[in-house]
Amino acid sequence: MRSTVRQELVARQLDEQIAARYPVGQRLRILDVGMGQGTQALRLARAGHTITGLESDPEMLKVAREALASEPAGIRERVRLIEGDGRETGVHFLPGSFDVVLCHGVLMYVEEPDAMLAGLARMLAPGGLLSLLVRNADALAMRPGLAGDWPGALAAFESDTYSPKLSASLEQGGPRLGLPVRADRLETLTATLAGIAAPLQAWYGVRVFTDNVPNEEGLPAAAELEQLLAAEDRAGRTEPYRRVAALLHLCGVRG
Repeated sequence: MRSTVRQELVARQLDEQIAARYPVGQRLRILDVGMGQGTQALRLARAGHTITGLESDPEMLKVAREALASEPAGIRERVRLIEGDGRETGVHFLPGSFDVVLCHGVLMYVEEPDAMLAGLARMLAPGGLLSLLVRNADALAMRPGLAGDWPGALAAFESDTYSPKLSASLEQGGPRLGLPVRADRLETLTATLAGIAAPLQAWYGVRVFTDNVPNEEGLPAAAELEQLLAAEDRAGRTEPYRRVAALLHLCGVRG
């Protein structure tokens, strides 16, 4: 369920931002950095866009290749998958090569993200969209607090790192699950995006209500799932709820 909520909300939010900036039907050049199993990349390829997926983990890249192989030929020919590090986009691509750059669930594994973000912004054509999904450092006490882990909640107030629960899920990168990772603050990333000439245009919360659901929790019946997604979608757009979401989805636009 947690993975479904994340992917569905990010998809809705991303489609909203693309629709606000590009004519309907325009085929965009999209770079997905740290694409994981390729959920968003394949979805966007099915919508007609040209996708380049960059992934440093060979196992995740293998999963993405297997998923791509099951797609029709017309979709496969729109997708290029590359093994590489998101901190080295300049090695693989020329500046201004893409209309949209996705970096979802990646910054949490980068100790010093500013240089990487600057490199991602350079990949964008003027007016291009940079989409970031990060762990929300201002809400780290929510998960342990709602679970009744009071020492954990108190410690989280003073921390910018967290430890995801171990799981076989591929949602946040498979083998990397369980390792302490970094979280980001809205205020800090807003300043960073302004400094790299891709100022923040919109932001959303992701997983306000469902972050404490066990990793293995399955999906409810269709009608209940739609209500759940509607509630999460509205909370992710509404103050003060979005500020305590587990994840933040930030959208900057290259000047």
